[in-house]
Amino acid sequence: MNLGDLEFHILSDGPFFLDGGAMFGVIPRPLWEKKAAPDSRNRIRLAMNSVLIRTGGQWVLIETGAGNKLDAKRRDIFGIGDGPELRLPQQLAARGLRPEDISLVINTHLHFDHCGGNTRFEGGRAVPAFPNARYVVQRGELDWARNPSERDRGSYIPENFEPIAEAGKWRLLDGDTEILPGIELIVVPGHNRDMQCVRLTGGGKTAFLFVDLVPTTAHLPLHWIMSFDLYPMLTLENKRTWIAQAARDRWLCLFSHDEKVPAAYVREVDGKYEFDPVIVD
Repeated sequence: MNLGDLEFHILSDGPFFLDGGAMFGVIPRPLWEKKAAPDSRNRIRLAMNSVLIRTGGQWVLIETGAGNKLDAKRRDIFGIGDGPELRLPQQLAARGLRPEDISLVINTHLHFDHCGGNTRFEGGRAVPAFPNARYVVQRGELDWARNPSERDRGSYIPENFEPIAEAGKWRLLDGDTEILPGIELIVVPGHNRDMQCVRLTGGGKTAFLFVDLVPTTAHLPLHWIMSFDLYPMLTLENKRTWIAQAARDRWLCLFSHDEKVPAAYVREVDGKYEFDPVIVD
């Protein structure tokens, strides 16, 4: 899909599974299971979507999925790598791209399902998976990842971000930044303190990557908030603001964890939000 001179595609690092109760917080199971059927372990199937952008002669990758460094216990818990689906490296290769072709990697935050593919094992140690790329994240997020709380430390794996620092490849941001023309990173706290959403603009059109503010279309109701969120009241207020603007201005909404509907237009109908899926290859 094109936004003016900006071309973008939605890729995925494959499916993974998270506890349905955790994904929907205070919403009772009889309600959420109508939208996301759980398996025998109460897990729901989700995607790890990435956005691949071509602009100004360079390739930009937003999110790198879970990668291939998880131990057997984590792979079992999250059901990663068990199916036939192509993972992110294979999807890039199918488009004729090598890791060396990516010049910029944007991490919205440093939870393992968003940045695990930042690095890969080589000779028994983790090294940057995209050797010619600069990696971008908020400075506050990297600081937090290095000293997380007891509540969220399981989401951070140092091998996903410390090798980037050792290689001198981080570009650390301090707030909202237009990282390239038409690619704006906006700090939206709630899920954690320094997560950044991504607004893409060009040709009079806008696409907005909601990341974990609205991880799936099932989370469009304002009060459907994940129990993972550190600041749920901020999530609520930011959902109110950004979903309303996306609906009013007809932005294309991108959902990081929705396998069936990774992109859609959202509209307000009688005080509720409905969506119209859009195919983005």
